[in-house]
Amino acid sequence: MTLGGSAVTRRGRGPSRRRLLRWCSAALVALVIGTAPFGRSADAAARTGPVKIGALTQSWGPTPQMVGLRDGLQALGYREGDQFVIGVRFTQGNTAALPVAARDLVQSGVDLIFATDANAARAAQMATNRVPIVFAAVVGDPVELGLVQSFARPGGNITGVTDADLGLSAKRLEIFKEMLPGLARVLFPYDAGDAYAVAAARVYRDAARHLGVVLVEKPVRTEAQAEAELSKLRKGDGIVAPSSLSLNIPGFVLDATSQRAIPSMFNGAFFVEGGGLVSYGPDFYDSGRQAARLVDKIVKGEDPGRIPVEANPKIELAINMKVARALKLTIPPGVAQRANRLIE
Repeated sequence: MTLGGSAVTRRGRGPSRRRLLRWCSAALVALVIGTAPFGRSADAAARTGPVKIGALTQSWGPTPQMVGLRDGLQALGYREGDQFVIGVRFTQGNTAALPVAARDLVQSGVDLIFATDANAARAAQMATNRVPIVFAAVVGDPVELGLVQSFARPGGNITGVTDADLGLSAKRLEIFKEMLPGLARVLFPYDAGDAYAVAAARVYRDAARHLGVVLVEKPVRTEAQAEAELSKLRKGDGIVAPSSLSLNIPGFVLDATSQRAIPSMFNGAFFVEGGGLVSYGPDFYDSGRQAARLVDKIVKGEDPGRIPVEANPKIELAINMKVARALKLTIPPGVAQRANRLIE
């Protein structure tokens, strides 16, 4: 698989940036990242070459959703290279760079934009009302976020796959507490400028009150602030990572787990594969495969605004047993038995 890729943010990388990029690569070993700018596309009716898909993310490179999209299109009979190509624009945790990246994709002549997080979907929507947009991401309620008019009739030039991540937040904290019976204090660091993260903080706040856990909310505005707050953690604390990659906060959370032995909870197994303790959330790869059917409909001429938004029902609990042993934790049998994936 070859995805054209380019970063559109600052090039400097601290340790966490290098680590997160390495985890992206390790999880997506089939990818070859290069620079493959798109040429100007012909109209769909006159297209003779492959469908040009511009994938947009605030991650550090290709995401599981993108791999799922590729595999889903191939399962539908599309030949990569001959009938479709995917080019990636990623902003390395910099949400502010997404609008520029989205406009770059439009100007480069893509036939379709594939957004793999809520902020990317919004940036794509602001960049064009002509190029079809398909999202497969942690987008919460796409109606509430203003992405679509309704699930049945999205309207405009956008549709996609949602995953109800926000609704899983309370259960995520409940599982974390069940795994760590002595857990009394949990840090939730998040980008203060990210509306989705702010909404998640409210859910975690209510869940913590119900569970008898002290939730320490830390809204931050810079990477330096995020790193500083995580340095204040003490033995016995836990961390719930935000769903957004903004400000590289998940990378700093992974560092806290590996370097300071702090248990961590994430929303996706991707991070558990990279060294987090546990995750509870959507199967991102499956969201991408599901989105391939929507892309197929658009390629065949359907109006994206008339294609209903779908929900990904596949939720998975993943536990990194190697990390648990390193943290000297005994996972309760009931939790381990419910896990969809035990990573060794």
